[in-house]
Amino acid sequence: MTENIFPVFDQLLNRRDKEKVINQRSKVIWFTGLSGSGKTTIARGVEIELNKRSFLTQILDGDNIRSGLSKDLGFSESDRKENIRRIAEVSKILLNGGIICLNGFIAPTKEIREMAYNIIGRVNVFDIFINAPINVCEQRDVKGLYVKARKGIIKNFTGITSPFEAPENPDLEIRTDLLSIEESITKCLEFILPNITLSDKS
Repeated sequence: MTENIFPVFDQLLNRRDKEKVINQRSKVIWFTGLSGSGKTTIARGVEIELNKRSFLTQILDGDNIRSGLSKDLGFSESDRKENIRRIAEVSKILLNGGIICLNGFIAPTKEIREMAYNIIGRVNVFDIFINAPINVCEQRDVKGLYVKARKGIIKNFTGITSPFEAPENPDLEIRTDLLSIEESITKCLEFILPNITLSDKS
């Protein structure tokens, strides 16, 4: 019961203290896009490059989260919302620990994304739209998910039987149907690096 919960957030070391220890500015980089657009591939590539530059990161990926933290959830609208809420709360914890969080989640609607970003704090999130037309995503469908969705085997599949609302004003848009993986990663890094580098004045 809530009356028996006593948060001690005000007694903990703050985020800036931790950022100074690991010499970086923590942010949540949220890669949004359809299944097959390239979210996970780009997030992994970005993490490798950031690691080479001595940045401390953590990837949160849809399949990994659903095999653990959210393994009790399905794909109904309410379950999708709860999944993203949990991810946002975990992201906030990582952010406050000074860590750069790389999130690869469809987060299909504006409402769901706004909920997540409000939990984390909008100024702490960079919304990167990994954009590829659905026909391209289907061509890349190594998991066979689109085929199953088209046959009705998978219900509530985003882009087929469940809506996807593309971000209207993302902080960065990556067209993975026009750019190579390497070009996409480079473009992300050019945007991210200035925003996570801790300056002498910070």
